[in-house]
Amino acid sequence: MLLWLLYPLAIGLGLHFLAPGYIALLVLALLALRLRSAGRAEKFWLPLAALALGFSAFSNSDVGLKLYPVLVNLGLLASFGYSLYQGPCMIERLARLKEPDLPASGVAYTRKVTWVWCGFFLVNGSLALMTAFWGSRQLWTLYNGAISYVLMGCLFAGEWCYRQWFIRSNKRAG
Repeated sequence: MLLWLLYPLAIGLGLHFLAPGYIALLVLALLALRLRSAGRAEKFWLPLAALALGFSAFSNSDVGLKLYPVLVNLGLLASFGYSLYQGPCMIERLARLKEPDLPASGVAYTRKVTWVWCGFFLVNGSLALMTAFWGSRQLWTLYNGAISYVLMGCLFAGEWCYRQWFIRSNKRAG
């Protein structure tokens, strides 16, 4: 798991020493191992990642390697978005791990938060796509290996703080 979180940094560094085709073949081998244990949601975007990596392997281009973060965001967007229509929504599922008897106000809140995460994955994936095609290798590595994680952490922390306030204010009102 940690390896995949470090993917942009590993690719950015690896491209200084190896041709994109060799790196793509190595990542394809790792992806094949991951596919064996992948969950249902990952099985949607991992074959797309394999196609992108295959393109890089045969064309010796770094474009397919750079598309991996885009596909991760696409997969997460699809999972979270699908859960909004085929409930319970993703954040409600996570919330029920801690609080199985989630009140109706909590269900409504988790639905809104799932929409926020969908927006995040849409914007983050779009920025990842722009850095893949129009940014330098350094910008791609910086955005996808650091900035996107900081933004995700800020959203997570901000939502957690808001949720604590939301819970307290609902208990006082109820």
